[in-house]
Amino acid sequence: MISNTRSEHLRRIVEAADALKAQGAAAPEVAVILGSGLAGASPSLQEAKTVEYSQIPGFPAPTVSGHAGRLVLGRAGNLGAAVMQGRFHYYEGHPLDAVTLPVRVLHRLGVRTLVITAAVGSLRPRFKPGHLVFLKDHINLMGVNPLRGLHTREFGEMFPDLAGVYTAPLRKQALKLCRKLSLPAGEGVYTAVAGPSYETPAEIQAFRRLGGDVVGMSVVPEVIAAAQLGMRVLAFGWVSNLGAGLTKANLSHPDVLALGQRVGADIRRFLEAVLPTLGR
Repeated sequence: MISNTRSEHLRRIVEAADALKAQGAAAPEVAVILGSGLAGASPSLQEAKTVEYSQIPGFPAPTVSGHAGRLVLGRAGNLGAAVMQGRFHYYEGHPLDAVTLPVRVLHRLGVRTLVITAAVGSLRPRFKPGHLVFLKDHINLMGVNPLRGLHTREFGEMFPDLAGVYTAPLRKQALKLCRKLSLPAGEGVYTAVAGPSYETPAEIQAFRRLGGDVVGMSVVPEVIAAAQLGMRVLAFGWVSNLGAGLTKANLSHPDVLALGQRVGADIRRFLEAVLPTLGR
């Protein structure tokens, strides 16, 4: 049964990649996954072709507000690029093989550098709403791992080393660029939880003691899959709120989307500046 599951997963990857190749767009070398609230942050690509997720075999439809459900293929400078306008989440009920399917499809198309974004809650008062936090490590408290039970040699090692999975030179380059663009940014550790409920004040304090700097409900499954495939990863969260107990304000998804609209233009400026520099 497991071997059938593996072969079916690989078949879906090949089928989706072949469908995208048939679009005739430039083969992407770098890709961006846009998180919640960032509809206005999608960078402009030259020679752009837009493909609805509904046209890509195996891609489910996003069910979360703020995730458009489109893949844009084109060029960023001299590099082929792909931009995912919306992602799939474990908390939506998707199995992790579906959550990470786009990463494996993009790798099959030629992507070797992955930029991942997400809305995050801040665990540290120094990271305020609107700040960018580039990830240097993570703590996986989701209780699941996307590599479980699906190993096949096309994916790489069964036991990938996650030390240094967030590519340090890319992070340093990104922080330097943020300073040039006058964007508030720092680096920190991402705490991944399953969601979809927001965290309690006691959980926020526990995550702080564990060494987390921001918290969110995505990113880590895609990063683990990318690590197994040997991809370079630049991941950052945009701070949508302070964690529970650090503020008296109630947390809501509409507030996340509203702030995303305000910071989206800055993130777009950053992405348009950084993408052309990410060739190997």
